[in-house]
Amino acid sequence: MRAAAKSRFGPLALVLSALVVLYGIAYVTRPAPSPARAAEPRKVAVEAATAVCPGTRGASVSVYLPGTLSRETIKDAKPYVVTGPGGLEAGYTTRVTRGGERGLAGVRCAEPAAETWLVGPGPAAARVTLHLVNPGKAAALADVTVFAAEGLVSGDKGLGLEIGPGEHRAIDLRTLAPSADVMAVGVTAVTGRLAVAARASVESGGVDWLPAAAPPATRVVVPGIPGGGGRRELLIAAPGESDATVQIRAVTQGADYAMKGRETVDVPAGGVLSIDVTTGIGGESAGLVLTSTAPIVAGLVITGTGEQSDVAFTAGTPPLDLGSAVAGNGAGARLVLTAPGPAGGPAGRVRVQVVPEGGEAQPPFEVEVPTGRTKDVPVRARGVYGIVVTPVAGRVYGGRVLAERSRSGLLITTQPLAQARIWTMLPELADTSRAVLP
Repeated sequence: MRAAAKSRFGPLALVLSALVVLYGIAYVTRPAPSPARAAEPRKVAVEAATAVCPGTRGASVSVYLPGTLSRETIKDAKPYVVTGPGGLEAGYTTRVTRGGERGLAGVRCAEPAAETWLVGPGPAAARVTLHLVNPGKAAALADVTVFAAEGLVSGDKGLGLEIGPGEHRAIDLRTLAPSADVMAVGVTAVTGRLAVAARASVESGGVDWLPAAAPPATRVVVPGIPGGGGRRELLIAAPGESDATVQIRAVTQGADYAMKGRETVDVPAGGVLSIDVTTGIGGESAGLVLTSTAPIVAGLVITGTGEQSDVAFTAGTPPLDLGSAVAGNGAGARLVLTAPGPAGGPAGRVRVQVVPEGGEAQPPFEVEVPTGRTKDVPVRARGVYGIVVTPVAGRVYGGRVLAERSRSGLLITTQPLAQARIWTMLPELADTSRAVLP
């Protein structure tokens, strides 16, 4: 009986053994799996947009909708909120020719966001008022952090600020960081979304609004630096927990180079570094390319010339891949466009169109920016008008400059070309248990 069982199961054991060997060989010799391709963001049209302008009594807000431009006067000091279809843009410029508030001050009306960064002079060197607006229907909870040369200086004072539905709160930054000469401000909406703006009136003269800076990244381009006289001060902040070693490259009208004596600088973790780059760019219109070992935010302070100096600000900004528009422009406007490279690559090209108030848009014209160069583009138009910039080829960054000469000194304001609210990039969505599992 035992011999019969052995004869019955012997062949089966041999077959199983053979199958195990075959599967083992197949497993070992199987081709390596192809690496999973990272899902790329999709370009999606914006269907509706909201822009929030900080309130300035008597300011004339220019509102751009694709193909049209209109204006409306702010009757009180309350924020001006406008909603519309994709492509909406809004902003205004005020002009004061005498007194402590002398200067051109231009602001782009901000869309509500979860995070906003601002870089500029600190409360020890300027009167800086931070405006937080919650245009939503639910309360928002915000954290405001201020970084200075010595590190994080705001402590817990700016944390856990509740901004009610429709509420506007103006914060004098001296209450958070009275001793900061230069600063980077991060506003994070823990819940909800906030529209953020800041106005700086510099003690040495001049006033303007701080533009939103690109969020912390290891590569930042600061465009829209106008040529001419006056001081140019670069501010670099490393808001994370790591020190940053930053390489600085200047891209001017005539050259692309590492700035002599400023090829590499070190920014301590949590600190803000101020660098005078006036001689480094030699009075030419320029953009600065910063490459860092740790995430940084950056901006630049532009001081005008004359007996009474005005001040203007630009900041790190994304390229014009999704287009851009500036709603409120007037006499003396020009674009400062930079194509940072790589060296030997194709030139950048954009299409520029002027949209006059209450009239038909002018025929667009194309501008070519050589690789590794910055180009001034005067805008010839009368009255109040919008400027629309559309990418054609290459990668271009830019800013809009408004300047007016007076007997007492140059009046100036700048605005980096932010991404238009026409398109947005959405990440691909995938089914995953991580959405519900810790």
